[in-house]
Amino acid sequence: MKLLRLHPLWLLCGLALLAGCSERDRLLESPVRFEGAIFGTFYQVTIADPLTQGQAQALEEDILEELDAVDASMSTYIDDSEISVFNQLPVGEWQPLSDELMEVLAISQTVAQKSDGAFDVTVGGLVNLWSFGAEARPREVPGEADLAGRLEVVGYDAVELDLSALQARRTREVFVDLSGVAKGHASNRVAALLDREGIEHYLVNLGGDLIASGYRDGSDVSASDAEPWRIGIEAPLEDRQEARHVLPMHDISVATSGDYRNYFEEAGQRFSHTLDPRSGRPITHRLASVTVAHPSNAWADAWATALMVLGEEEGMALAHAQDLSVLMIVREEEGGWTSRVSTAFVDVFGETLVAQLGLEVH
Repeated sequence: MKLLRLHPLWLLCGLALLAGCSERDRLLESPVRFEGAIFGTFYQVTIADPLTQGQAQALEEDILEELDAVDASMSTYIDDSEISVFNQLPVGEWQPLSDELMEVLAISQTVAQKSDGAFDVTVGGLVNLWSFGAEARPREVPGEADLAGRLEVVGYDAVELDLSALQARRTREVFVDLSGVAKGHASNRVAALLDREGIEHYLVNLGGDLIASGYRDGSDVSASDAEPWRIGIEAPLEDRQEARHVLPMHDISVATSGDYRNYFEEAGQRFSHTLDPRSGRPITHRLASVTVAHPSNAWADAWATALMVLGEEEGMALAHAQDLSVLMIVREEEGGWTSRVSTAFVDVFGETLVAQLGLEVH
């Protein structure tokens, strides 16, 4: 009988393959976190389910693929993105659009109608004019003539949707900017991916738009001592990040809109990146931030922007009319802040937590 003799190099390759397999099968310490930059902000995905090295690597690649797909469809900073092509089409020409973009536009138009134009994706021209968009403009107050010219074409009525045919068109030279809803949609897509992969316990954080599923300790849903995810609602401080309130989260999403991070100053006056589409100017009221809890992060994102534009009184009235779970932080004239919540917020988070946090119900 002739014995098979293995070359030493083959033995080394075999050992290397075995080592590679064992590394991919290695169980990672929980929780596992993926993070990076996207959409001009950050993403952070934390998973409490048990994952091997190989599973984690595959998940991270899939998460990035989802985020890149949203960027390629909805970013106005990419010249050939789906929304950029739509903005460049001749007025009146119908354009077939993806299911995802049509869904985002439908959400946007609904919130625009229900908020009487406080939320409006056609505000992109004004966002650019005020130096907060894709145009490379100096941060300065625009002239009245330029402002009037761009305000003249703004209006959500200039975007028509044909949902059955998955197509849309512009009826005026509006510039559609989805920055007030696209992050929420991207968060939904990442969460849907994790659900499809059987992940039960996760927290998706996309630039402050958050979706929580399960529990941070990976406990079974029926466990009496299961530890919920906890997120901080920031105090409206310009020089540092500090949580004013900490909310426990389980199987829900929240989005926050605030005016204390992105702004510029000129002649001692502060100009917020949050623009009122109806006046074409930055908001000037006392509302510092709005947090909306909603099953869909895209809806939460759009509603938070709309309520932020409306201000504390009109915004809270609309929150009640739409049965929205809302937390507002309002600047007081003498300094400091007051935190106010809607009755729907109490229904979602409970009277005990509202009392513990000292929140005013309006």
